[in-house]
Amino acid sequence: MSRLLLSLAVIAATATPAFAETVNVAVAANFTAVAEELKTLFEAKGEHQVELSFGATGQLYTQITQAAPFGVFLAADDTRPQKAIDEGFGVESTNFIYAEGQLALYGPGRDLSDGEAALKADFNKLAIADPEAAPYGKAAIETLTALGLLETLTPKLVQGENISQTLQFIESGNAELGFVAASQVIGKGDQWIVPAQLHEPISQGAVLLKGGENNPAAVAFLDFLKSNEAVSVIEAAGYTVP
Repeated sequence: MSRLLLSLAVIAATATPAFAETVNVAVAANFTAVAEELKTLFEAKGEHQVELSFGATGQLYTQITQAAPFGVFLAADDTRPQKAIDEGFGVESTNFIYAEGQLALYGPGRDLSDGEAALKADFNKLAIADPEAAPYGKAAIETLTALGLLETLTPKLVQGENISQTLQFIESGNAELGFVAASQVIGKGDQWIVPAQLHEPISQGAVLLKGGENNPAAVAFLDFLKSNEAVSVIEAAGYTVP
């Protein structure tokens, strides 16, 4: 009998609580590593679980409009969360800025102490994320425009579907240089943080979607995102939190 009671105790201690819910979260690709760390911390509390889906903000929003089963949307801009509310997919007054990102020019093995000079130097390919779908790609185009280099460099541009694929292009050698999120290359050399005045702010917004309105896990995850614990993780990854 004692062995049976011990087994039951172990099961009770390790099993997911019966009241736990799961929330599906749509996450901008630049926030991948941070979101995975936040998921671990959130689930460690033992109350709810999180499923993460990553992609370009525009692509994720299209999926939301096509009834994808997301309860929370973590975008790489602040316009699509508001758009979600305006178009009936998001819950009124639940959107907020969870992070502000930085754009970086990255090129392994290249001197990027002067980013503008590096962009004027000899190279074949410059990787950016799709500017129609990815806010970091849009910021890259704005930067090239501000530097007066867009027309010259357009023939050298290669586009990733999202910022994660853009980084893959650079690290695989398919592009010598590329614009990525600074959070993706934190701690690495050979990068130039693009001055903020060269592009519009990259304010990343979160919103509770209608699919998560009655899901305690969705509400709890958004609350957690505002906590000091979560903010510390976000800031350590190279973002600022307003």
